[in-house]
Amino acid sequence: MDVESSRQQGPKGDASSNSMAAASEVSVDWRGRPCRPQRHGGMKAAVFVLGIQAFEIMAIAAVGNNLITYVFNEMHFPLSKSANIVTNFIGTMFLLSLLGGFLSDSYLGSFWTMLIFGFVELSGFILLAVQAHLPQLRPPACDMKAAGQCEEVAGVKAGIFFAALYLVALGSGCLKPNIIAHGADQFRRDGEDQAVDGGKRLSSYFNAAYFSFCVGEMVALTVLVWVQTRSGMDVGFGVSAAAMAVGLVSLVAGVFFYRNKPPQGSICTPIAKVFVAAVAKRKQVCPSSRATVQGMSSTGAHETRLNTTNICRINKFRFLDKACVKAQDGGSKESEWGLCTAAEVEQVKVLLCVVPIFACTIVFNTILAQLQTFSVQQGSAMDTRLAANFHVPPASLQAIPYIMLIVLVPAYEAVFVPAVRRLTGVGTGITPLQRIGVGLFAVTFSMVAAALVEARRRHSSVSGDGRALSIFWVAPQFLVFGLSEMFTAVGLIEFFYKQSLSGMQAFLTSMTYCSYSFGFYLSSVLVSLVNRVTSRNGGNGWLSNNDLDKDRLDLFYWLLAALSVLNFFNFLFWSRWYSNSVETVQVAGVGGDGGSSEQEDEKGSA
Repeated sequence: MDVESSRQQGPKGDASSNSMAAASEVSVDWRGRPCRPQRHGGMKAAVFVLGIQAFEIMAIAAVGNNLITYVFNEMHFPLSKSANIVTNFIGTMFLLSLLGGFLSDSYLGSFWTMLIFGFVELSGFILLAVQAHLPQLRPPACDMKAAGQCEEVAGVKAGIFFAALYLVALGSGCLKPNIIAHGADQFRRDGEDQAVDGGKRLSSYFNAAYFSFCVGEMVALTVLVWVQTRSGMDVGFGVSAAAMAVGLVSLVAGVFFYRNKPPQGSICTPIAKVFVAAVAKRKQVCPSSRATVQGMSSTGAHETRLNTTNICRINKFRFLDKACVKAQDGGSKESEWGLCTAAEVEQVKVLLCVVPIFACTIVFNTILAQLQTFSVQQGSAMDTRLAANFHVPPASLQAIPYIMLIVLVPAYEAVFVPAVRRLTGVGTGITPLQRIGVGLFAVTFSMVAAALVEARRRHSSVSGDGRALSIFWVAPQFLVFGLSEMFTAVGLIEFFYKQSLSGMQAFLTSMTYCSYSFGFYLSSVLVSLVNRVTSRNGGNGWLSNNDLDKDRLDLFYWLLAALSVLNFFNFLFWSRWYSNSVETVQVAGVGGDGGSSEQEDEKGSA
């Protein structure tokens, strides 16, 4: 069999590879010139990205977390349908993050993707504010709880509502993965000084990004939701539009300091090439070691950003290795679609291997969907008085974990990480997979707390003793979820970003948000399925009424707690499977942005 070894290069070959590696990692400033380390990148650039993250999440959280109240009371959809509208909106928003990651890595770059879709999101907020302000664009006012039947929004009015809603979804979805990727790109991952310290700085940035997220959420769920409750949803949507505009100003203000990674062409083409070449050579003998693998094709523009280095090879899906083996006939030169680089094959393997990890976080985000829908309605059915003349907006309950996390996230970075680092020897204290696992274990107790509180609330209300349970009884379910999210959400973002090779950071980061998407879609499916199953014998379904006293939300919460336990053990299996899939070898044709050291940490933690 005619093959080329990736170890054939001598000193000249190494120099050539190093020059190509340098070319692959050239980041440019706003004029397209190579960046200067002293002027571009680092925290001085990332702080502007943290600014748009805080203001964007402030804008979208104020809308999303209180949207069910607006849809139910103003648009007059039934409660279960209102919950599904909210979860479908949020699910679509996160699913569109794949589009944002693809456009960024392939054609636009992170900065331009954020700027364009930031204005799309802003236009959606403005349209929502206009509709909420003009009575002629809404159905007639009606009390959904007191009236027997209210006129549901329809026709042009419904079209305007859903158009505005999904403009926000499109803009926010395409923005989110690029905020994370663009901020992380400000911290170089190549070079000698990055071998150890770079991973710590990157992990610290992800913690800072989550801190920024928590600040935005806290302001949205306290100040902005209070404004919505006191001044109306039209003013609330207008404030969200203003916050989004400030975020765009923050993004543009940092343009002179950013390190920008130029788009590198369609990311789908190299992936498709691997499958086409592997299928075409399905009768070839699979190489037994990386030394027998074709490391670098001699044609194509893609080779200019590839070099020889140590990477962590995935030892699963070995049939794909045939894509980088030369044809046995040894005849004419193979086409670009007939012979792939080792790097292209490894990236496809990484994509396939992270899918089970991604899938294990879907149930986690299904639980998040309940806290943004049914738990808000649960709070509405309780005593919301904090003082004689002050009532707590139910949606503001979601601010409780973020108030706690504003303290815990810096403490995690300053105290927990150094202490655990001394025990584990891992630069970030614990690996991203371990961090995800802690969060998946803890989130079960959020649903246990929610079920116990709802059972007590319902018993107190149905018994007719006249004493409504205080709204602060639902605080524990939000606190436990906030703590678990600090581990799972940050761990997942860090895990996906570190697995990506050059040119795919935004796309792989977008998979984090796809997990949110599928979680919210699963919530909609579960609500519909549970109603169908529990109403089979002619009775009312668990969630089929507009009155929680007649529903059995507590049993639905217990169902989610059971699913969460099963999901945790499923994650343990797949995280061990992933860790055992990694082995370090030397190959040609991989960009210097590979995450080998991080993958080795995951392997060591198995």
